[in-house]
Amino acid sequence: MSTRRTSLRAAAGLLSAAALSPAEAQTAPPARDQRWVVVHRPGPAWQPGVSLFEQPGLDTHIAHYRRWQQEGKLALGGPFMDGSAGGMMIAAAGVPEAEVRAHAQSDPAVQSGLLTAELRPWLIGMRGTV
Repeated sequence: MSTRRTSLRAAAGLLSAAALSPAEAQTAPPARDQRWVVVHRPGPAWQPGVSLFEQPGLDTHIAHYRRWQQEGKLALGGPFMDGSAGGMMIAAAGVPEAEVRAHAQSDPAVQSGLLTAELRPWLIGMRGTV
């Protein structure tokens, strides 16, 4: 089979995966291509008008995820820089949903109400060279 035909089949597979219903998307992709993402937003204890890095308790949130990073369980994470004051953490491949959920809920910033945490499944649909 030609390289072009193989590439076209791979592209068609990605497009087919993108057309799946949310329920199918959660079960269809190979485990290596699905990650769990924790989306953080300001919680009830967030202080409006105070910058992101000056929020009381943000340091404990960063330390909580830094430990997870050192354990090899965090792939990427950080704040959104558009003024929404939220951010996200992307678990490393293979970290199960229950573990990601437990880690997100044990975050001191979530427990104090500084942040909220929403867990979402994410499919890696495209990869570049980094």
